[in-house]
Amino acid sequence: MAAPTPEVLSPDNDAEPRGGAAPVVREPAPAKVNLYLHVTNKFPSGYHGIDSLVVFTRLGDTVEISPAAPGAGIRLIVDGPFADDLGDAVDNLVFRAAATLAERTGIGDGVDIRLTKRLPVASGIGGGSADAAAVIRALARLWDLGGAPDLLFEVALGLGADVPMCLGSVARKVCQVSGIGDEIAPAPPLPACHLVLVNPGGAVATPAVFSARDGAFSKPMPIENPAADAAALAEALKQRGNDLTAPAEGLLPAIGTVLAELGGARECLLARMSGSGATCFGLFATPADAETAAGRLRDTHPDWWVRATAVL
Repeated sequence: MAAPTPEVLSPDNDAEPRGGAAPVVREPAPAKVNLYLHVTNKFPSGYHGIDSLVVFTRLGDTVEISPAAPGAGIRLIVDGPFADDLGDAVDNLVFRAAATLAERTGIGDGVDIRLTKRLPVASGIGGGSADAAAVIRALARLWDLGGAPDLLFEVALGLGADVPMCLGSVARKVCQVSGIGDEIAPAPPLPACHLVLVNPGGAVATPAVFSARDGAFSKPMPIENPAADAAALAEALKQRGNDLTAPAEGLLPAIGTVLAELGGARECLLARMSGSGATCFGLFATPADAETAAGRLRDTHPDWWVRATAVL
């Protein structure tokens, strides 16, 4: 089957549905947060091995897919505050996810994809990976592919190391991740906790961060016992870290400023960078504490992206 050619529209263009009163399949694309991230080894392929506790949040992007006429192709409609940062649609993971799944299944039905982009691009919270995973889940529902979980996982892994963990975000909520991101195991249930996510407005490329990293590898330290509350979770996380923080901060020094500001916020239990950056998070016990800290950071740094949210 020939690779489909994208048609990309902004919300200001003609974006009328092409399938009449066809049903719309909606999927959330929750932000991914690495509560800790150890780099454990480097494989001959060039990929690095990781050990990470990953959670997903109530904050995220949204994907809506509706069927169009057979042969109509894939049309991507992008809106939201970060729509303009996505670049060429052919390189966009959302389009690649749909095109790859169509090719692997031989399904030539046209689809309209609307992506509402609320998360910063290339920011360490899995925005593109979460979007691609949401497209795979939505198309699996639309095309009745629920009986092919191995295929869905293979497509996800082919798109990037973070996509498989995001594929199960809605059902799994929290997971222990190893390998290159493709080994996903259940994690102990988490207590209720809240996050403040902060991005200073700069992007750091994941390959550049890994290239800048030096020193010894860290040992895996999976969390095996459930924490009684957010404070106990923070104490367990303090025994672990994010091995990519120093190289990311070397590329974007504002990350250090964000971590200092978050860590100095009243009632912040832990401040840490997520993934390869540049988004950082503060861990809080209550929504009121998180909202208060987020409000103060927005007041003092109006140029930063600051959001309070809850862990799923």
